[in-house]
Amino acid sequence: MSKETSNDQLFEFMTKMYGEMQEGFKELRGEIQENRGLIQENRDEIRNINAKIEHEIMPKLDILFDGYKQNSDKLDRIEKEVSRHDEIILGRVK
Repeated sequence: MSKETSNDQLFEFMTKMYGEMQEGFKELRGEIQENRGLIQENRDEIRNINAKIEHEIMPKLDILFDGYKQNSDKLDRIEKEVSRHDEIILGRVK
């Protein structure tokens, strides 16, 4: 009798869990549909933002990177020249 009772209890528990999982899936599906709707509604705004990034911001970032590269190259040249002068000065001191 106790084995049947525990099997019945296990079956009830599993049935309850299955029902809760199905409810969770329904909620999840609803949220996914809601998010899809929001994405569809904002699709044009997203495209506009993407276009702005591509056409306005990316060129500015490229310019900034080019300036950084030029500045770095100039610093490298200055460092080499200072090194050369240091060697000349140290050679004269000895």
